Amino acid sequence: MSTVATRVTTPVTTWKIDASHSHVEFAVRHLMITTVKGRFGDVQGTVRIDETDFSKSEADITIDVASIDTREPQRDAHLKSADFFDAETYPTITFKSTRVEKTGGDSFTLVGTLTIHGVTEEVALDVTHEGRGNDPWGGERAGFSAKTQIKRSRFGLTWNQLLEAGGVAVGDDIKIAIDVELLRVKE
Repeated sequence: MSTVATRVTTPVTTWKIDASHSHVEFAVRHLMITTVKGRFGDVQGTVRIDETDFSKSEADITIDVASIDTREPQRDAHLKSADFFDAETYPTITFKSTRVEKTGGDSFTLVGTLTIHGVTEEVALDVTHEGRGNDPWGGERAGFSAKTQIKRSRFGLTWNQLLEAGGVAVGDDIKIAIDVELLRVKE
């Protein structure tokens, strides 16, 4: 009688961020009267999805600070300077997930460590799975959107100016909105 060993594997799929179809955007109050928005154009990363237990999935994302774009070159240069991101010393922003919590339907909370300006803080992103399907070129794609809010001061981004009428030039609360399209890595 022969014994056949059966190997049980958990189906984990690996996905890469399609940077040309993904956006990492932020919004911050300016002069206490309006909101300035910007984006980072260079976002890369890998997502591993556990197809049998989504809560075991992982994300590892890197953003190039120099790719910041607020549609104002002078402001972008200031944001890259030592007053804010100090892109020469801290060229990347990273996010590494630590856990996934299902919140219902296609929504979940992705918790992880966000590192900006050399400071690491735990953040939670409210994520929605937007869909999954095949593209015309034989690949499989998945889409996710996420939102969170952070305080820039917690990451050492404290530059500001007091306004004559009271208040400050740049708000502390930063709203972050993310839309990513993932391309499954063929095994």
